[in-house]
Amino acid sequence: MKVTEHLKNATGKTLFTIEVLPPLKGENIRSLFDHMDPLMEFKPSFVDVTYHREEYVYKKRENGLLEKKSTRKRPGTVALCAAIQNHYKVDTVPHIICGGFSKDETENALIDLHFLGIENVLVLQGDGIKNEGRFVPEPDGHKFASELLQQVADMNKGIYLDEELLNTTPTNFCAGVAGYPEKHFAAPNLKTDLKYLKLKVELGAEYIVTQMFFDNEKYFDFVKKCREIGITVPIIPGIKPITTKSQVSVLPTIFHIDLPEALADEVEKCKDNTAVRQVGVEWAVKQSKELIKAGVPTLHFYSMGKSDPIYKIARELF
Repeated sequence: MKVTEHLKNATGKTLFTIEVLPPLKGENIRSLFDHMDPLMEFKPSFVDVTYHREEYVYKKRENGLLEKKSTRKRPGTVALCAAIQNHYKVDTVPHIICGGFSKDETENALIDLHFLGIENVLVLQGDGIKNEGRFVPEPDGHKFASELLQQVADMNKGIYLDEELLNTTPTNFCAGVAGYPEKHFAAPNLKTDLKYLKLKVELGAEYIVTQMFFDNEKYFDFVKKCREIGITVPIIPGIKPITTKSQVSVLPTIFHIDLPEALADEVEKCKDNTAVRQVGVEWAVKQSKELIKAGVPTLHFYSMGKSDPIYKIARELF
């Protein structure tokens, strides 16, 4: 079932959904299922599965020189989506990204997903390669999420890269895109960022999932600004509970977000990460209750491989 169908069938009730990471290369899929099993109690309507592009590592040769090698630490997104759907009978939303893919590789990945009966994709630019200063597309790849979204929209119309193909079968993907209540770090300002977000909706995006945020007013203001410029699709809030002291500095650096002073102060008072997790759970519960009261379509939790805090939050809400 498509994400938009889940939201429509909820008839105003706020749903519970999660995002998970593929296991590290070499780990068994059971490691992910062990993480997901407790959360199935709350019947997530769909599960997002992230995609992780290649990284470069340097290995020392016998002659003392360094050899640059490409590696993907969390492979298996497409297969994992199929496995989750088969194991839990729950819909999945694979992330598809620009980075690391040519247009032809993207087309083949979408064909695989279509054959597997996966009806949803979250379309993202993706990150640049670590240790590189900026995002660099593949020689025959997409630079922007809007370009990748156009390819998905074309395939939904039966338009493939090879224009000579006859009697093509259209795909039927429900495509979501990312939204940034505190603006995308590469955008000069929020107004410009919203302009490109509206373009993605015009190209066929059917819903928006936000970057994590810790101040609900930023989400509410973001939704208001979206509606004012004619963006009418559902806007799903992304929630991430703080779990360690280091995240107070790490999350703003990596995700280009602000943490409210009250939250940062409470974390600072904690003697250990056990206390931090409790603060993070309490903050996320308070956030979530306010969002549910405001009628958000679903609470989408970024698990990052840690189910216990999300379980505690969901137990208070669902």
